[in-house]
Amino acid sequence: MARSTIDLDLEPMPAPPTRKDWRIGCVGAGFIMADIQIPAYLAAGYQVAAIASRTEAHARAVAARHGIETVHAGWRELLDDERVQVVDIAFPPDQQPEIVAAACRKDHVEGILVQKPIAADYAEARKAVEACANSNKTLAVNQNMRYDQSMRALKTALDRGYLGEPVLATIEMRAIPHWQTFLEGTDRLTLANMSVHHLDVFRHLFGDPEGIFVSARADPRTTFEHRDGICLYILEYANGLRASAWDDVWSGPVREGSEGDIYIKWRVEGTEGLAWGTIGWPYYPTPTPSTITFTTAQQPGYVFQPKWTEVWFPDAFAGTMGALFTALDGGENVLSGEGNLATMALIEAGYRSLDEKRLVRVDEITA
Repeated sequence: MARSTIDLDLEPMPAPPTRKDWRIGCVGAGFIMADIQIPAYLAAGYQVAAIASRTEAHARAVAARHGIETVHAGWRELLDDERVQVVDIAFPPDQQPEIVAAACRKDHVEGILVQKPIAADYAEARKAVEACANSNKTLAVNQNMRYDQSMRALKTALDRGYLGEPVLATIEMRAIPHWQTFLEGTDRLTLANMSVHHLDVFRHLFGDPEGIFVSARADPRTTFEHRDGICLYILEYANGLRASAWDDVWSGPVREGSEGDIYIKWRVEGTEGLAWGTIGWPYYPTPTPSTITFTTAQQPGYVFQPKWTEVWFPDAFAGTMGALFTALDGGENVLSGEGNLATMALIEAGYRSLDEKRLVRVDEITA
């Protein structure tokens, strides 16, 4: 049997940043910060210097849990702390631009990592990006699905040409998210707050599409008013590629007593190969690595299945902060706010498509 010529090191984990001693100030003490981001930072050897939240007692509890020495009464006080060099924001989208703008006025702040979506809509996101550009601050967006190990492995396989020219890409999500309470009363649910992962990772893997068509219905389980619960969408690319996702946040009555089938699967078909895999996130807190399997005409007769032990939650989150550190050290800002505006524009086009029941070109938003 011929020996495989395919390199199975698909680089599922990024190289660590050269410098790790940037002092981080965390704005927010909810689940994503307390249970995911801070543990990932500490495991990676990053320095969390201070924390603040909307509720000081909550911030103090998280600080005590993780050994963070300084707790501030609120985010304004944290921004006044001259030891803080990097501000890590995990607040509701409509509140983040104000914090970004305030951080831009602090000379000691050099970098800002902000949760996605950056803001409530494209226009507000652009203002935040412009504020950072005008103040010479390095802004990165925490699009953490790019650092899911299977997505990194898939990106490597695509870049090495193992799959040839992509023809069709799909994500099938049958998983139930925990909707944060701040989403009640807003008019944007799944597309902005869950599909943002998939829309951005499609852009990361394949570049920018020309347009998007969205169809959605209400989620039977979500009790507050919303218009985009279960979302189905198709991205159209100029070269003929089609990328599509079913973001089924209902997934059947599994919370109401029936047996269920919870998963996230993805698949990419190319002219020279095929890759498919799973995302381990729905099984959190049970550590479940994401997977990739692929075949290629470059090595007929083989099915490749590299594996790793790391998981998206929390291991990938050292990668997003590490990307900001690398940018602060003069490297490429792969998660730049400016680049993320294309993801925000795609979301905006998606809502217009939903309202007008047609394919909407992204340049209708950005023009």
